[in-house]
Amino acid sequence: MSVSATIREFQSDWLPHVSDAGLERLISLLDSGSPLLVHGAFTRACAMGCLATHIAWHHPRTAHLNDDAGVRWLTKIAGLNPATSAVILTWDRSGPADWALRAELLRACREELGHRSGESAELDENMVSECVGC
Repeated sequence: MSVSATIREFQSDWLPHVSDAGLERLISLLDSGSPLLVHGAFTRACAMGCLATHIAWHHPRTAHLNDDAGVRWLTKIAGLNPATSAVILTWDRSGPADWALRAELLRACREELGHRSGESAELDENMVSECVGC
């Protein structure tokens, strides 16, 4: 599976469902190369998990889950099959050791964060201009 296909799925099928807290968590883990971000298993030990698990632990509908948080987030919220997800398959092959994949995922997360921040700023400006006449 190519990195570009993986990133396309990540951007189109994962990121729209990731909470702001989950996005910030992924950025932090990917940027630091954290040992808490694992591959090959959804969870290994407390505080360790794959991409989907860390996202799930920071999502309001799945934050209360433990071992199956990542699978539940993928299936119930993102609507993906973990067995066929390009992101899961590519990440499980090498995970954090694949510098190119990690860099592209980090870039996509930062772009999404910037996009969300830009939308928030536009909304705030609109709210201020609407309230000026109040």
